[in-house]
Amino acid sequence: MFELTQDKQEVRIKNKFLAQVFGLMAIGLLISAIFAYTTSENQIMKAIIFTNPMSYIAMLLVQFGLVYAISGAIEKISSSTATALFLGYSALTGVTLSSVFMIYTQGSIFYTFGITSLTFLAMSFYGYTTSTDLTKMGSYFIMGLWGIIIASIFNIFFRSSGLNFLISILGVILFTGLTAYDVQNISKMNRMLEDGTEIKNRMAVVASLKLYLDFINLFLYLLRFLGQRRD
Repeated sequence: MFELTQDKQEVRIKNKFLAQVFGLMAIGLLISAIFAYTTSENQIMKAIIFTNPMSYIAMLLVQFGLVYAISGAIEKISSSTATALFLGYSALTGVTLSSVFMIYTQGSIFYTFGITSLTFLAMSFYGYTTSTDLTKMGSYFIMGLWGIIIASIFNIFFRSSGLNFLISILGVILFTGLTAYDVQNISKMNRMLEDGTEIKNRMAVVASLKLYLDFINLFLYLLRFLGQRRD
């Protein structure tokens, strides 16, 4: 009887942490969507961002800085500060992604978002429930990520449609797998950290950022296939 009660308590704590992680990630996605749409509808904002390359580059640099501050310096900041930085990052990402609404039709964007959500939820469930140890796939995911980055930089200069198609396929596969991988690692991390501590709250923000990035990248790569360009 005691063991059964203890098991239920562990499940409750585990679910509470995951709800915290997925809840914050969902808030980040909502903020990004709002900022992306409102920026795409604001002519002044579009002129400032997309007619001046330096403005766009500056925002990208700030984004990288925020990611580093959240993940690389998480031990030096409070969980509330980390949360604020994550929400700020989500807003800035929304601004930089506003070009999506200028390139693709709204219908195809919403459709792709729905497909991304279903795929993300399915892989999250797999990562949460599978007994297969996915940690051994970590090195392959890292190599795949660097491969996509290098190939994408290469294709900026050569503009190969074939290579672009290959990058898109690999991107979908990579971030689909990373979703399950990250969810499993988050579940393991949850069991290692004491509930209700400041470090656990900080790590919840880091976990939310990882899943947020998985979702956004999966969405963008799927959009290359499913997005309908404006005439």
